[in-house]
Amino acid sequence: MTSSAQGPAAPSRSTQAPAAPFTSGNTPDAPRSDLPGPLETLAADLRAIGYTVDGVAELLGEAAHSALGRDQLIPALIVTGRSLGEPATAALAGVVRLWLLSEPQRAETLDAALPGIRTKGLMELGLVEPAGGDLVQARVDLRPYGWDPSVGEDGTSAGGADLWVASDLAAHQRAGVLRHDHVLGIGQASTTLVQVTARRHVARALDLGTGCGIQTFHLLHHAEHVTATDISERALAFTRFNLLLNAAELHLDPADLDARVSLRLGSLLDPVAGQEFELVVSNPPFVITPRSAGETATDQFTYRDGGLPGDEIVSSLVRALPSVLAPGGTAQLLGNWEITAGAGWADRPQSWAGPGADVWFIQREQVGPEQYAETWLQDASESRDRRLYEDSYAAYLDDFGARNVAGIGFGMIWLRRPADGAGRVLSRFEEITYPIEQPVGPHLGAAVERADWLAGHDLAAAHLLVAEDVTEERHQRPGAEHPGVILLRQGAGLRRTNLLSTELAGLVSACDGDLSVGQIIGALEALLGGYEGFDSEEFRVGLLEEVGNLVRDGFLLPA
Repeated sequence: MTSSAQGPAAPSRSTQAPAAPFTSGNTPDAPRSDLPGPLETLAADLRAIGYTVDGVAELLGEAAHSALGRDQLIPALIVTGRSLGEPATAALAGVVRLWLLSEPQRAETLDAALPGIRTKGLMELGLVEPAGGDLVQARVDLRPYGWDPSVGEDGTSAGGADLWVASDLAAHQRAGVLRHDHVLGIGQASTTLVQVTARRHVARALDLGTGCGIQTFHLLHHAEHVTATDISERALAFTRFNLLLNAAELHLDPADLDARVSLRLGSLLDPVAGQEFELVVSNPPFVITPRSAGETATDQFTYRDGGLPGDEIVSSLVRALPSVLAPGGTAQLLGNWEITAGAGWADRPQSWAGPGADVWFIQREQVGPEQYAETWLQDASESRDRRLYEDSYAAYLDDFGARNVAGIGFGMIWLRRPADGAGRVLSRFEEITYPIEQPVGPHLGAAVERADWLAGHDLAAAHLLVAEDVTEERHQRPGAEHPGVILLRQGAGLRRTNLLSTELAGLVSACDGDLSVGQIIGALEALLGGYEGFDSEEFRVGLLEEVGNLVRDGFLLPA
């Protein structure tokens, strides 16, 4: 997530060369990635004991596994404590206790569980350290990660994967406040971005603010080459370790990593100046953080704090990202934005979007300044220091108060640089706070395709079908002759609900592909019009506009 900024958005592409590739395999306080033999041995050992997402879930059982997902360790400690005594599960239990539960283990336990790499090899790689006596403890979190096979928006099949991801120990695994250059692991924001990204085959993709590399892993399954950037050397070191540990699964050549992945150190778009990409994904350090006089980068939590005041990290990216997109290229990112008292939530985001780019904001959540401060102070364990917590909480409220901020929004952002000669077809700002289908990425991609279709076709001449996931609800008072409310509901994707007029409901019921939209509207006009004051043109134009909205939202589809 880290891609901190110390100034304004990326400089002009014509004035700066891209950063040199980051190739260090031995960065202080990070796992080593310059030892290909031990990395290959470790991967084989982990695979042999079933240290996978499914393997850990089966070992722990549903209740303890669910508790671990909430950062509650005790149920898993109880289960694995029992499993240590069973020969069939002892190896996996010891490794789970070491890296997921941060419980020191005896060296002989790890030697038996991982006979290839052994404790000595784990220390050489920087994954464990002595904890007194014959005990060793985890220096990092090393956990299984994976996904099932899927089909991209262009029909491309993407295989599943069983991987391992190293990151810093999280707040629930260690004492004290997090280090300021903390490398975040698999979190809710990173998995949300994975789920919302519309997958399609591309030649060149950019993971802006890669953190420990989660987005890059997914991009490698549908991009020929991925550039991953970060402001943090430690983050890039973790990413490089993760890529090489999973080289076989990700189809990477450890001796020629740059053939498919380029790691670059720098802020925002600086490391890729002058380059263009067909797809950019970013989980940027969007957390709004109070600034202080004399502050330096070492005072910031680089995994979440971009170093700019307010929501400028997100606004600068929204403005600048189209400059690194190839014609027709898209960018998807997450972000926070400030909502000024008395203003609408979309007012600021609308001011960021340039007139030449397609843009789609979906606000998923809105909180007040107090809740926002509590969330992020807890995130870094700053609540463990009472005086620090009080001072930081007050600083948050003062900072928001100085800009008259009444709320903070969180959501998803989609951008596109139109193809050469094409104009903007999408400018949408909407709030969707109810549960949606995940992964939603394919549905977002399909929505963009429908917007493109509408821009290039005569809707009146089109033949439409009702989407398979759409159902209709009618509500009426007992004894009433006609329903008072007619609703269309989607069962998939964004799961929208649309309130229909009588004439629109009639049109939808006739969309079986046989008649064109214009023919159906003509029939409805003959049936419902003709009375004094009836405006035929207004009827047709209004109904056609409503049909366009139903197509845009996926209720109706081209036959």
